[in-house]
Amino acid sequence: RVVPGVSGQLKLEAVGSLGFTVNGRNTRDITIDPREGAELGLGSYRLSFEQAPEGPVMLTVRMIDVEPEGRGEADGFALARALPSKRVMAWGMLAAILLAFLAIPIWSHMTRARVAPDYDKPGTVMMDASWRPGALSLKHHALEDNCEACHAEPFVAVRDDTCLACHKDIGDHATQRRQTSARGPLDWGDALQWDVAHAFHKPGPGACTDCHTEHEGAGRMEPTHQQFCADCHGTMDARLTDTALGNASDFGKVHPQFQAVLNTAPGQARLQRVSLADHPRQWDGLRFPHAMHLNTRGGVARMAQRLGTKSGYGAPLECNACHRPTADGVRFLPVNMENDCESCHSLVFDKVGSTYRTLRHGKVAEMRADLRALGRANRPQIVAQRRRPGEYGSSGLYRAEFGGPTTGTALLARAMAKQGLCGECHIPAGAPGSLEVMPVTQPARYMINGWFDHEDHKQEKCTSCHAADTSSSASDLLLPNIGQCRTCHLGEDAKKAEVPSSCAMCHSYHPRTGAAAAPPRIARR
Repeated sequence: RVVPGVSGQLKLEAVGSLGFTVNGRNTRDITIDPREGAELGLGSYRLSFEQAPEGPVMLTVRMIDVEPEGRGEADGFALARALPSKRVMAWGMLAAILLAFLAIPIWSHMTRARVAPDYDKPGTVMMDASWRPGALSLKHHALEDNCEACHAEPFVAVRDDTCLACHKDIGDHATQRRQTSARGPLDWGDALQWDVAHAFHKPGPGACTDCHTEHEGAGRMEPTHQQFCADCHGTMDARLTDTALGNASDFGKVHPQFQAVLNTAPGQARLQRVSLADHPRQWDGLRFPHAMHLNTRGGVARMAQRLGTKSGYGAPLECNACHRPTADGVRFLPVNMENDCESCHSLVFDKVGSTYRTLRHGKVAEMRADLRALGRANRPQIVAQRRRPGEYGSSGLYRAEFGGPTTGTALLARAMAKQGLCGECHIPAGAPGSLEVMPVTQPARYMINGWFDHEDHKQEKCTSCHAADTSSSASDLLLPNIGQCRTCHLGEDAKKAEVPSSCAMCHSYHPRTGAAAAPPRIARR
């Protein structure tokens, strides 16, 4: 700013933080006499002050070309003189990027040898990782630098046949014709979107990539949302009139009652699939009362207490005394006579010196031969002071029908009686005097179209789902129905559910057998 001074002088002051020049000298404030003349420099502008004797002050403003700092005689030695201009460098870098990250990958992809996709072979397309839009899932992480294993054709979406090159044994959910019928015609909006998608070579609907999307980040693939299944299964009976499947669109609202596959009668040639709503009975070839074995005040409990902790007992029985989980925690191992039953239901039949002889369970011919070999003479009592679990024997001691003096012939004759050596647990299948029994079945899975993971429910008591403590017959089917499961599990969008549950939590889209048929949370174990 210019401030009039005394005696015709002018005072110049810098208002901001930057100064100015007066006659070539840098300053922030100065007082000048315009009669002597002065030049004020402000950036590229020059202000000249002049005053004739007894005349007004003349101010002249002009703009000049300001040389950049550092320019001068030494400018020829600066690095900038050796480099191209910024424009040339920018275009050069753009060309290099296009060459390295576009032209080279496309050229190497177009000229590579066409081979079948291989998960284990390294990629042959150069610098294709720069095109990756996101990390691959854990299952496909080895393909991070092998894009052509899936993207067989440039600028073409992944096709089903490429997926099937590795996933050869994947099961079809249903035939394509049947899936199309179940899905029904597309509305105009979906049809328009698919027309656009097909113009860019995207397969579908019903393609592998409709469910399995990649480049969503490291980790396991997220399960398919409930709506994908409900699109067909929600009103499937309207389009597939021959299906035996009930409509299912939401586990908490629309889902049929569970159906179990089991034997319902002796000698049944094929397993039968029945709804739990019909309260079915199962035939497993055994006589076994769960309630008696779980009674905390009965003879079985007393027997377990007498056996003590050294024998693995010491307290009333619980479910885990006989039902042991598999290594993955999903299901349970079959109950085994030698490991789970013989501690109480002894098969000892003779004593030679200090050695006890035991009948070989399940080997009928050998058992018959061992009992006949005892002869007709009475033998001394083997087991003493051992009370029988459940109902007491005639003498009050646990005799296993051979605890007291008897003969091998007598043991064989009454082995199949309801309180006999074999008939106590097994149902006879042969003529009187035979040791043949009805086949024993222990299904590993009852729900063939769904999966259940016991490991995820280990915080619950067994009896909260299985009413074993009130079951007095082996024919009781101790499976929870859908109502019991709905106390915790409701549909994917349920706001008040303890466990919002989508279809993929229990069902696998691909109907295979073994661990591969399970949902991802079980199959990955």
